Amino acid sequence: MAVYRNSVKIVGDVLRITDESGMGGVNVTSLLRKANMSYSRLGAVSDRLVQAGLISEQMSDGQRIYVITQQGREYLRRYQQFAEVASSFGLTL
Repeated sequence: MAVYRNSVKIVGDVLRITDESGMGGVNVTSLLRKANMSYSRLGAVSDRLVQAGLISEQMSDGQRIYVITQQGREYLRRYQQFAEVASSFGLTL
């Protein structure tokens, strides 16, 4: 049985990967690989996250780089807390 991630889980994954990449950010290729997403899906998700102020998009040596913002870190922290509570009740996100 295939298990698909919902949009909340995908946002959590993208923010976690971006956060783990530190202040230098993560380039599109690495993010695609680590998040296991298609280019078009990542484009849609990253656009929403940039508009929401959760990540910022920068250019470095001709590459698009994503860096998590302080607001993004706060969202990620709360998402992880919620995931822990859900898990304690036997629920998965």
